[in-house]
Amino acid sequence: MAALGALVLVTGGTGASAESGWWVATSTPTPESEVNATGEPMRGTGPGGEVSGFIDAHTHMFMDLGMGGNAVCGSTWSEKGVADALKDCDRHGVSILENLTNSGAGRGPLDAHDTVGWPTFKDWPTYSSFTHQQMYYKWVERAWRGGQRIMVNDMVSNPGLCPILGVIAGPNKYSCDDMDTVRRQIKATYDLQAFIDRQFGGPGKGWYRVVTTPEQAREVVADGKLAVVLGVEVSEPFGCKQVLGAPQCTKADIDRGLDELQGKGVSSMFLCHKFDNALCGVRYDEGTAGLLVNAGQFLTTGTWWNPATCREGEVADNTVIGGVLPSEIASVPGLPAVLPVYPKGPHCNPRGLTELGEYALRGMIKRNMMVELDHMSAKAAGRALDILEAEAYPGALSTHDWLSTAYMDRLYGLGGFATQYGHTATEFATQWRETKPLRDKYGVAYGYGTDMNGFGGTAAPPEDGAKISYPFTGVDGTVFDRQVTGERTWDYNAEGVPHYGLVPDWIESLRTLAGSAIVDDLAAGSESYLQTWGATSDFQPGANLAREAIASASSTEWNLLTDLKPGRAIDGKLSTRWASKYGQDDAWFQVELLSVRPVSKVTIEWESAYARQYRVQTSLDGKQWRDVAVVGSGNGGLDTVKFAPSSARFVRMQGVERATRYGYSIKEFGAFS
Repeated sequence: MAALGALVLVTGGTGASAESGWWVATSTPTPESEVNATGEPMRGTGPGGEVSGFIDAHTHMFMDLGMGGNAVCGSTWSEKGVADALKDCDRHGVSILENLTNSGAGRGPLDAHDTVGWPTFKDWPTYSSFTHQQMYYKWVERAWRGGQRIMVNDMVSNPGLCPILGVIAGPNKYSCDDMDTVRRQIKATYDLQAFIDRQFGGPGKGWYRVVTTPEQAREVVADGKLAVVLGVEVSEPFGCKQVLGAPQCTKADIDRGLDELQGKGVSSMFLCHKFDNALCGVRYDEGTAGLLVNAGQFLTTGTWWNPATCREGEVADNTVIGGVLPSEIASVPGLPAVLPVYPKGPHCNPRGLTELGEYALRGMIKRNMMVELDHMSAKAAGRALDILEAEAYPGALSTHDWLSTAYMDRLYGLGGFATQYGHTATEFATQWRETKPLRDKYGVAYGYGTDMNGFGGTAAPPEDGAKISYPFTGVDGTVFDRQVTGERTWDYNAEGVPHYGLVPDWIESLRTLAGSAIVDDLAAGSESYLQTWGATSDFQPGANLAREAIASASSTEWNLLTDLKPGRAIDGKLSTRWASKYGQDDAWFQVELLSVRPVSKVTIEWESAYARQYRVQTSLDGKQWRDVAVVGSGNGGLDTVKFAPSSARFVRMQGVERATRYGYSIKEFGAFS
């Protein structure tokens, strides 16, 4: 009887052929999904040691373990095999979340769908469904066989949507706490690695390799296997929610949380996701999805999104809708039936990066973690980029088209990496062409972020010009036929990308539509990502020469309550500042370094009284000054001014024109070699 629940293994590979080799499992559960790929995966490196392979920088392989366990029907894997992992889902016949978000199905909120997975898969998975498993491990294996060499697995959940699902699809199986979910999904990632290893002969033998450093990832890719990077995308990291605007975490919570994630091998993370939290405001969701997320925000924080009409020159967030909630959602305890009425778009989230958010961002820099800028409000992302530029920190990522295009030049200028959402082949190829000149400017290759198992949907069936022929040959010579799971045969031409196993078919569609150039660009993506990760891992902050300097100024504002002398602008505290007297456009602030040093960058953290125009000057003797940079359109905040290296004993901000009726006020002044 005990054997009935044990792992059943069969000798030989899984698929349409009796193929053998290091890349084929020697034992698998039975029954099992097919891979339908033939040929040895590409291994090795180029003449300069560069690796080759596609990168998916944004996936959610274990969403079935997030949001209380009710968001996604079907498991990523099971010791008992596919029949257990992708079986019928209890209470999923009428899935309100599925019906509200799956526009491609055309169902009403209370319409039923066929819940049967294995072996027929009549109604799921589909490209337009958010609530069915799309990343069964054999489907991921097929993507690896298609040339993918890096996959970022983002641990994901949402504490606002979790209790809603607990009512309309529950009861919940797991805690709604974000950090509990992160721990659960990280464990599952390592458990899957061990499960696959057993099929390939033991520890380290399998194709699915969890990596925690860029060096490990480079070795795995060179060995022809899939490097799995751990990321985090949750709404309340470290318990950092806000309730009625009040933060529910401390700096100590942030430090403990970052230390824990670093210890578990997490390499990248989002500071906010979907909800305004204690760290930053979010870039809103649009349409029906936005209604649901906004309801979740209210449920967990007591506040709705609060967009304002963007002022001229502001970078916009997505425009949101208000109105009446669907009755099934409004029935959730604690939710009103009507959302707020919002002003005319375009909308900007007035919440940016909070003081705690800046502390967390600098904590990530301290721990050499890559920062995901997607989902930050435009205001928060702009401030985050200011800080990253001031630090010259390369670890900036945008992995699924949620960062405004207005910021992409700055991201690449840092040495960051971006991937495009996995749109239809036509949309993807169009965006590839449009964005290629900017990437060429910085010598950066391309990648995709499918957001698979996320709530964005996958690529729809292709237009006629992007349809493919079966069998086809992948980038490294592997031959692919239609993918088969149980009684179901998947055809990309008719179904788009219903699950991860059809990513190779989608890439073939891109080749058919846009030629080999787009595939070559994608194949260079893993190397570009590893260069960003490597530079982040190796990053050491530059010494701020001003920190031990002597500060002076042309004038100082007198204040009965606080000290505004020049030394306050180089004490390392943003809570103190120097201020000049009112009404002096030509006021200046300077530092005298301990010795003559080459200087090539100045950072100025302005208080609200900032300079619209100013010059950065250097001097060897404090008498003869040379302009090394001129800023003609300052907008306050944090300025990073770079220039050709200049030998200097003195470094000065020489005011030209004030932006306010006050004088100039600087919180922190930095000078760097």
